[in-house]
Amino acid sequence: MSSPARRVALALDALRHGWPIMFDGAFALLPAETGLGDRPTAKRMLISAARAATLKLANQREAAEPDAPVLIRGAEPFDLALARAVADPALDLLYPMKGPFVAEHLEHRAEAVAAMELARLAGVLPAFLVDAIPAGEGQSVAASDLADWKDSAHLTIATRARLPIMADDEAEIVAFRSANDLREHVALIVGAQNGDRAPLVRLHSECLTGDVLGSRKCDCGPQLDAALAAMADEARKDSGWGVLLYLRQEGRGIGLINKLRAYRLQDQGFDTVDANNRLGLPTEARDFPVAARMLELLGVKAIRLLTNNPAKVAALEEQGITVAERVPHQLPSNPHNASYLATKRDRSGHLL
Repeated sequence: MSSPARRVALALDALRHGWPIMFDGAFALLPAETGLGDRPTAKRMLISAARAATLKLANQREAAEPDAPVLIRGAEPFDLALARAVADPALDLLYPMKGPFVAEHLEHRAEAVAAMELARLAGVLPAFLVDAIPAGEGQSVAASDLADWKDSAHLTIATRARLPIMADDEAEIVAFRSANDLREHVALIVGAQNGDRAPLVRLHSECLTGDVLGSRKCDCGPQLDAALAAMADEARKDSGWGVLLYLRQEGRGIGLINKLRAYRLQDQGFDTVDANNRLGLPTEARDFPVAARMLELLGVKAIRLLTNNPAKVAALEEQGITVAERVPHQLPSNPHNASYLATKRDRSGHLL
């Protein structure tokens, strides 16, 4: 019998390829975005609570489960074209008259929540045709399998090496890997590691557009550069040291493609929070236990955290990391990211 982690890994692979997944005793689900098959149709779809709100179905959700995924039924069966129009907000203007849809009682809540999480981890839109395939077909997975797959205890140090960087010729890079997750995280140690001093630490989520391409829509690239400069300055002046955790969690955990979808919605006037919600995705989905595990493997228990986000402090402390000090990390805005930074301040609680 396959392990829980293996079942999740196979389910993620299935969703990326457009193949169905199956929760025994609950339902079989075909991903709306990537789904393949011989013209599959279904009487019902499973969508996220956030996407249901966008489609004006929020008032049909059960009062006791306001954040639960929503099971909907249409007047006609859903085929993949209609399912994709329901799932993808980029198609809202092309298909403005979707529906009418009726929300049905969701009997298998744990499985539905797990399906939404699997879609996010696979980087596909969180929407599914329900029971569009013959019974017994699809990659089998259980809702409880996700806990084992996500357990940060699986993360280990794979290798380490000296890495001269612009900020520090003697920096060291440490690579981390889990047998379950294909994402490989790294830590950059700036200065000489000193167990008697809490290092200056920055948790930096991967941002291809900002870190590599120089995007001005966010502040990620400048924050990365400023964090390394601050660590190097501390090492030179005070014999301190720093640790940059570079986490492979693009778009705060929603993935590169979905982040770019959110950018497209932002160009239509939605802020970053509303753009994610229209996609049916969470605004914050980063895996902070992974960051805590990386610090643990480096032998770091107390830190000075370089952040403007109090929630980041709380998330690390919840994982057993002592945050001795929150060090502000505010940089000037530009005409392209001023609204984004204001949204982080006003809607996400950042101290800016």
